[in-house]
Amino acid sequence: MQNPNSILIRNAKIINEGAIVEGDVLIENEYIRRVEKKGIIPDNNCTVIEANGNYLLPGVIDDQVHFREPGLTHKGDIASESKAAVAGGVTSFIEQPNTLPNAITQEILEAKYQRAAQTSFANYSFMMGGTNDNLEEILKTNPKNVAGLKLFLGSSTGDMLVDSSEALEKIFKNTDLLIAVHSEDENTVKTNFEKFKTIYGDAIPVKFHPEIRSEEACYKSTVKVIDLAKKTGARLHVFHISTAKELDLFTNTIPLKDKKITAEVCIHHLWFSDKDYETKGNFIKWNPAIKTANDRIALWEALLDDRIDVVATDHAPHTLAEKKQVYTKAPSGGPLVQHALVAMVEKHLEGKISLEKIVEKMCHNPAVLFKIQNRGFIKEGYYADLVLLNPTSSWTVSSENILYKCGWSPFEKIEFHSKITHTFVNGKLVYENNTVHPIPFGKRLLFDR
Repeated sequence: MQNPNSILIRNAKIINEGAIVEGDVLIENEYIRRVEKKGIIPDNNCTVIEANGNYLLPGVIDDQVHFREPGLTHKGDIASESKAAVAGGVTSFIEQPNTLPNAITQEILEAKYQRAAQTSFANYSFMMGGTNDNLEEILKTNPKNVAGLKLFLGSSTGDMLVDSSEALEKIFKNTDLLIAVHSEDENTVKTNFEKFKTIYGDAIPVKFHPEIRSEEACYKSTVKVIDLAKKTGARLHVFHISTAKELDLFTNTIPLKDKKITAEVCIHHLWFSDKDYETKGNFIKWNPAIKTANDRIALWEALLDDRIDVVATDHAPHTLAEKKQVYTKAPSGGPLVQHALVAMVEKHLEGKISLEKIVEKMCHNPAVLFKIQNRGFIKEGYYADLVLLNPTSSWTVSSENILYKCGWSPFEKIEFHSKITHTFVNGKLVYENNTVHPIPFGKRLLFDR
């Protein structure tokens, strides 16, 4: 009789720690028990899944998502978006605090964890949010079971814009938490916005979005926050870098585990450029803005030479009706977790990046950077968060196969040439051949701090 808690993945090309090796992986209960060369592990009483030479990689860890619960669940919720995540090979996510109410107290933060424990199909952590005046609450945050602290230096909701230099420095001086920032200078953005609004009113052409949320707005803010991190010794992680100009502020001369200042790039900044506003319009309106093709080239170079450490999504769904509004009313952001991994594999198939590098940036490095316990690698004793990927299966993104609650994707009508066939979360098969299994098995992420 087959044991459902003992699963043998047989004949896979295992991508892990810079190498691709043909082999088998034995899962028992929640964990990876054995990783061996092909044919060594017996299949006694195991449920056998034949990989047929497809790629097996660690589950993707997405360090920046907005799943919209509580308060904005008409756009998405933890259940709907985590289903889309596991269908996309994302087995763990770190969600941001700008839900309603904002997660700026321990009580509100913990309520999000309690909700996810009931409904999340992927593993989860939620960031504490910072404001100009909640330092006391920030200091109560447990670094062993919360991913970090999120600060909005531009483009915030509710009370979350940290625009007091004094408050910002107090936070940097007093917390040992990893501080992740949205880095745009709010005053620069406001000045630019008013200039275009004077000319166009509410109907600003979206092609001017990267001039409103400009290179200078990003650079000015990132210089300031990096200088503050160096001055105070704080642990800083800069989300969604979008400009070439910012890249020389980061280093590739020391190992990731020793870096005090790290950087992330998002899928949309690697895929699109300002030329795409003509056809995609508000559907690629993000903050920070998608900028020029030259910026995109520089982001790829920095990703490949390790000045940029992590690839993420900034998954932020809005309804179609919201996105179809005039520029000043259309919110920024879009859904990406279901398509992030295959989008990066598409770039591999184009010769731009190796599979090993994709796994490093989307699986290994988030685990190292956030010090996540026992995830992000295919190692014996680690949680069995795993993804099987067929590199030769073509399919086209359409409304029929989009799982986001909002029902659309910026990748709609794009053909991908690889496909995720199986996703495992904590040893459980949660996604198989276009079907998400109905029971959520996500667990709270823990951190070695």
